[in-house]
Amino acid sequence: MDKRHLLSDQDDDPQFPGPGNPGMPAPDLPQGGGASAPPGEMMHNVPGYEGTGSGGGEGKCVPPPNPGLASPGRGPSPPERQWEIPSISEDFAKDAFIEYASSKCCYSSRPAKELVFTDLQAHNTYRYRLETFVESRKTEWDSVPYTGQVVDSYGSCVPAPWDIAVQVPAMFQNGKRAVQVPHTSSVKGCHNCLALGKSACQKCIASGWMQCWVCNGSGRRMSDDRCSHCNGVGRVRCTECSGSGSKTCHTCKGKGQLLFFINLIVEWKNHIYEFVPDKRSGFPVDRVSKVTGELLFTDTQYMVYPVVSFPDNAINQASQTAVREHQAQFVTTSRILQQRQTIELIPVTRVHYTWKEKTYIYFVYGAEHKVYTDDYPAKCCCCTII
Repeated sequence: MDKRHLLSDQDDDPQFPGPGNPGMPAPDLPQGGGASAPPGEMMHNVPGYEGTGSGGGEGKCVPPPNPGLASPGRGPSPPERQWEIPSISEDFAKDAFIEYASSKCCYSSRPAKELVFTDLQAHNTYRYRLETFVESRKTEWDSVPYTGQVVDSYGSCVPAPWDIAVQVPAMFQNGKRAVQVPHTSSVKGCHNCLALGKSACQKCIASGWMQCWVCNGSGRRMSDDRCSHCNGVGRVRCTECSGSGSKTCHTCKGKGQLLFFINLIVEWKNHIYEFVPDKRSGFPVDRVSKVTGELLFTDTQYMVYPVVSFPDNAINQASQTAVREHQAQFVTTSRILQQRQTIELIPVTRVHYTWKEKTYIYFVYGAEHKVYTDDYPAKCCCCTII
């Protein structure tokens, strides 16, 4: 189906500025260690970044500039076309039912093989999906051990959070990246060790010694002989600090200084709105999410316009609701990079059959010809339809 006949009239699409060169990546921190979140009182004021918190991944959310969204208009009607497809053949329906019964450990395949068809009815439905790929940004103070990195906080203006160029990953794929904000770095003494590079050993309480575990500090063994492990002293050197009473500071890695800077946390997320109209056939529409169908329509733009003239009005209404909700939900907190909407035709056939003079129903759905039934006639009592 030509998208010109499905969408409302639209002006030239506003273009999202192309991504520039990646910003400066934030230094990697080793797992299980490294600099801790810096205290807020140690941070200097950076214009445009007031209120930025310190570490922990709960940074200050930065709303994007006003995108100036256009309002959709009214589009022309689509040409008359018949999108219904006939129900599947009896051979397809029977093969799918036999395969379904064979996949169940406690089902007999006799009903699937011996059934007599009485009616096959097409109850095809549609699946509308809107994907909105957004970028959000937040800022937080961070620190790493200072090992001679360039300090750039003097003499230059700090760019605004949304002015920093960050390479966008593949569209409609979630991702996250930390970028060091230029001209915000400075060097300060380590707050954890008071710039000493060492901290007291907690295991020996900075003494360098521990009670001998063999003699429990008595210096003698049960035979009243002198303890050979501690030479009768009753204590041994601390294994944690090798007897020094101090350990290398885990925050600054022994450097005594930290490089402080503002991190820009950029996150990309794909939000999905999905709708399947219920045709009142007895088929649970939630099962449609597990199958594929025939793609009738696809539209990918910076900002899509609602579908307005699809033959099934429920799809038109769902599209208008989805576009309106996504714009209201994301435009004030994120930047919409791209949207994609699709319409699929999902084949659904309701099969009526008899077996041993009783009437039953099952459904064959999706391009994969999956089967759903809640009254299979030959199963043991321990089975439950999932």
